[in-house]
Amino acid sequence: MKKPAATRQKEKTEIEQLSQAELVEMVLALQKIIEELQEKLAIATGKGRTTSQTSSKPPSRDLLHKPEKPTVKPEADQKKKPGGQPGHQGKTRKGFGRVDRTEISSPNICQNCGSQELSEVINIHRQQVASLVAKPIEVVEYQTQSCKCLECGAVVRGEPPLGIVPGQDLSVNLQALLVWLGNYGHLSYSKLTELLWELGRIEVGVGTLQKTNQRVAAAVEPAINALWKWAPLQLNVHVDETPWCVMGVKEWLWTARGEGFCLFHAADTRGRVELETMLGREFAGVLSSDDFSVYNGGKVAAQQKCLAHLRRHFKRVLGLPGDNNAAVAQIFLSLIDEAFRAHESWRKTKEQLTYDSWAQDFKIRLNKALATWLNQVGYALLFVTQILTR
Repeated sequence: MKKPAATRQKEKTEIEQLSQAELVEMVLALQKIIEELQEKLAIATGKGRTTSQTSSKPPSRDLLHKPEKPTVKPEADQKKKPGGQPGHQGKTRKGFGRVDRTEISSPNICQNCGSQELSEVINIHRQQVASLVAKPIEVVEYQTQSCKCLECGAVVRGEPPLGIVPGQDLSVNLQALLVWLGNYGHLSYSKLTELLWELGRIEVGVGTLQKTNQRVAAAVEPAINALWKWAPLQLNVHVDETPWCVMGVKEWLWTARGEGFCLFHAADTRGRVELETMLGREFAGVLSSDDFSVYNGGKVAAQQKCLAHLRRHFKRVLGLPGDNNAAVAQIFLSLIDEAFRAHESWRKTKEQLTYDSWAQDFKIRLNKALATWLNQVGYALLFVTQILTR
């Protein structure tokens, strides 16, 4: 039932008097309600589902609706094949930067006539090949001898070689490799035991691997703590969070990363307290993130929102009814796509002066577009454009 004009005017006046924070909370609540209704409608109709391309949902949610049979796309729409593309400058062909061993092969007979009378070497063809050696894991027995001092009678013992820890069966470099494969490579303890058997024919128990992981974690803890104190002092930090299942309970894995570092923070919540635990209550740099509400309103020098998320929002706005929605969405979609192209070009060429010149001109055009349309859009779109101005 349509509300009377007086009632609508009263509601509009009340909304206009709300603060920016109250408007943000209102829009987020409405957005959640809309997404829930869209999901229910999609289930009921079997179509119209929102995806990562049309909303802020993560790409992993798209897998729920993927077809079980592959679809054949027209050749013009097919993506590039994996691997090096035509014209790509390879890296391996340039060598590996070192040579551990050299093998020389000389001819001893002419393959044309069978003669063994050959001249001196007139040409050398070189080819560097990285190979897996026969025994990548070597079992060494280190004997530490003791002697008696002829002057004072004290018994002295030899020092173990570098990388060998008394009482430990695995060398430091092998322990480091196993921890890297287990934590970064996501290999389970059972797979690590299989790998050790395949590479070196040695049996290592799961208990040994667990203790190895604990030892390395304790060894790097001081460096990690120092890095957490250093990270909030950087000019730009990217933050994100994702659900993390731990023993059947949903927890959250946060990350703070920047140039040359990446830190992880395991937490029970998705609240701002975790962000403050990582970077403190105030951050003097640029905070780069998606548009999750926790990152809004914090005490930071500046914020950089994920352009991919903003692009999804504007694509949704493109299809909304309204006088200006389509026009505004198209303008900002064009600006965001231009920003993607410019940054891709800079990553390829590293021409900083060209990129800086473009950025100055882009900022002028962006502010002009914001000034033109900011007061001519609805509250939902107002929230999106406000993100661009932070």
